[in-house]
Amino acid sequence: MPQHAVLVLVLPLISAAVIALFLRRAGAVAATVSVLAATAIATIAVILALHGERFERSFEWLRLGGFSVSLGIKFDDLAALMLCVVGVVGLCIHVFSLGYMRDDAARARYFGGLSIFMFSMIGIVLADNLFMMFIFWELVGFSSYVLIGHWHEKQSASDAAKKAFIANRVGDFGFLLGIVMCYWSNGTVNLTALGSQHVYSTLIPLLLFCGAVGKSAQLPLQVWLPDAMEGPTPVSALIHAATMVAAGVYMLCRIHVLMVPEALNVIMWTGTVTALYAALCAITQNDIKKVLAYSTLSQLGYMVAAFGLGSLPQLDERGRMVAMAAGVGAAMFHLTTHACFKALLFLGSGSVIHGCHHEQDIFKMGGLAKRMPLTFVTFTIGVAAIIGLPFLAGFFSKDAILFLAFANNKAVFAVLAFTAVLTALYMIRLWKLTFLGTARSDHAAHAHEGGLTLTSPLVVLAAFSILAGYTGIYPKVFSGVFELIPEAHGSAHTIIFATSLAVLVIGVATGYLLYASGPADSLAQKSPGLFGGLVALKNSFDVAYNYYVAKIQQRFAMLLNFLEQIFLAGLIIRGLAGVVGLFGLGARALHTGNLNAYVYWFLFGVVVLWGFATGALAF
Repeated sequence: MPQHAVLVLVLPLISAAVIALFLRRAGAVAATVSVLAATAIATIAVILALHGERFERSFEWLRLGGFSVSLGIKFDDLAALMLCVVGVVGLCIHVFSLGYMRDDAARARYFGGLSIFMFSMIGIVLADNLFMMFIFWELVGFSSYVLIGHWHEKQSASDAAKKAFIANRVGDFGFLLGIVMCYWSNGTVNLTALGSQHVYSTLIPLLLFCGAVGKSAQLPLQVWLPDAMEGPTPVSALIHAATMVAAGVYMLCRIHVLMVPEALNVIMWTGTVTALYAALCAITQNDIKKVLAYSTLSQLGYMVAAFGLGSLPQLDERGRMVAMAAGVGAAMFHLTTHACFKALLFLGSGSVIHGCHHEQDIFKMGGLAKRMPLTFVTFTIGVAAIIGLPFLAGFFSKDAILFLAFANNKAVFAVLAFTAVLTALYMIRLWKLTFLGTARSDHAAHAHEGGLTLTSPLVVLAAFSILAGYTGIYPKVFSGVFELIPEAHGSAHTIIFATSLAVLVIGVATGYLLYASGPADSLAQKSPGLFGGLVALKNSFDVAYNYYVAKIQQRFAMLLNFLEQIFLAGLIIRGLAGVVGLFGLGARALHTGNLNAYVYWFLFGVVVLWGFATGALAF
């Protein structure tokens, strides 16, 4: 089976290369090639997972003295699960893109970008060492930049692509430092070798966590994700809901053996605060995609908090270090269910936007339940899953995280439970304003359902959003992950179940009553002070970063440039020639070509000469 793993990695690269070299002006053919490649990827991913064989293969790629870089594949239960998520959800989004991007002039470039992204993401999933993971990590960042800026003629899309690229580079710099320090301390970055023996350090896992902070948009690098909604909606579903932003969580699960309590505590609180912050911001959004973007931030915070809550290392009976990986189980379980219902919600929003002639303001929608019934039903399933309606996918994975928090940290449990209330509130707000009531614009009044390529992925993902939480229906080949999921028993089970129902009822009731009369009965009107405070909270990071760049970084850069030009390039490197050059620059500045200026210089010269002559005579 290793050859199949190589094939699933190479297929999207071949697809991207064929599109780039031969099909740049043949959009329909390029789309077909990309979708066929995605179909093959999903099929091979499922076959690899179900086959049950787990393996590792690697070869030396580069050697510099005693330093070597290897490329290899580590295919265990964790990789098998993530590969299935990427493959199946990726296929659904490819099919949806056929209808959504049908009239786009740059369709070939779009599908080529999807293929190179699939190649990059699969490389992260299969990587057997941190160096190889970092290579594909950067490729994912590049493909994300390309896809976010697909409509680069729009200034907002171009700016969003650059913002995402720069924010991710900040996190990736820390990630790279962590990899270098890990190699320096342990002599290897192979994931299996690190699991058997490694040096315990607080700094190494925290530096590696910087990569997850960037990719998974955790505080304080979360600012790029909402702006990334400028890209096409299928891109938002694939990259910014189901796969790329989950890469940070997957990476943490890969390196959980390196964790120490101090690092886990930082990770836990970073995820918890991110979950709360994003949920508060989502309440203020009018753009349907940005509501879902902040929802994604919040759910990623849940996953990161879950990992931090339950991945402590300990000694086994033989004295070897192993991991108490309940956090891995809870985080990956929620990653899997979230990929299903969040991809459904994003594609559902894409169906709404397409049906409403690219209107994205939920306050200009309304009444779409009758005009787009299939989208309404599937979107409702997605909303029910994310708010934790009992017996849907999100209910089970959210409860696993809440139980882990309840068992390990009551303060985190309280914050995450309150975040669940906010999740129900803003999702009911979104659902009610979009689908119920009467149409509030001509676009909404004339909305229509899309074709089969737009609706069939919604049906498939809706089914997954219902069933993905039942771990009993998964094949036993994923047991290496699902056996780690924490389960509440006895009184703890009763408390968690009661808490889940309570936060669901409170959130739904608040959201429904707050918008009982539609947009006119909104939070902004009922409590303008609270609404203004939430808007200020949302904008605070961008304001702070803009101030830092304009007032500190840019001025410091100008100072460095001045010092480099004058002292380094001028005096130190060029020496006397530099001094002469400076005088030459000054002399050239006098030659303005302006007669008035020359008259003033002439008079100034006469005065200087007269002063010199007078002084000489007096002497």
